[in-house]
Amino acid sequence: MTKPGKFISLEGVEGVGKTTNLEYIADHLKSVGKKIVITREPGGTPIAEKIRGLLLDHGDEVLCKESELLLMFAARAQHLDTVIKPALQAGHWVLCDRFTDATYAYQGGGRDFLMQDIAWMEGFVQKGLKPDKTILLDLDVETGLKRASKRSEPDRFESEKKVFFEKVRQVYLNRAEAEPDRFSVVDASLSLSQVQEAIKIQLDDFLSKE
Repeated sequence: MTKPGKFISLEGVEGVGKTTNLEYIADHLKSVGKKIVITREPGGTPIAEKIRGLLLDHGDEVLCKESELLLMFAARAQHLDTVIKPALQAGHWVLCDRFTDATYAYQGGGRDFLMQDIAWMEGFVQKGLKPDKTILLDLDVETGLKRASKRSEPDRFESEKKVFFEKVRQVYLNRAEAEPDRFSVVDASLSLSQVQEAIKIQLDDFLSKE
């Protein structure tokens, strides 16, 4: 019987270096023999990527916050059914750029949705499934936004004001404090080599408990 895989998510506000460190995590896991599926949210499947476009692109019609939340979970439901659950059942390790913690942070913190409403939708869509390990790259918002502004034109979320991201960051930190066994918080203000060494320590600790 195939041993179920593990689910790792990478979280953080804009500009924390998720893309670079996602590749590092994948390479480290591959080096110890894990079969990796790399994916992202919102997105990860053709349908979910179309929903991603609706969520991130600037459009002529303003997307109301209720539609935003529902679209996040619609994309997630498709992602879980098509990619994440089959991969885990096949014994692969799923490495995801953002997952439901981002919904609590961005829609709960940034958009001021009630956390219990998000929790209800999480239960309805995920049926208890959540990451086995979440690595939170933490960085002060001002530095993160400066970094993000150098890479591309801001999407719909990146165009939000600083106070929005301050609330996002605080929810992330609150969730990490509430679930210390699942979360590993890494200081993303350090040099890249220091950040990756900290990530490696957390990954190796997680691997040792398999």
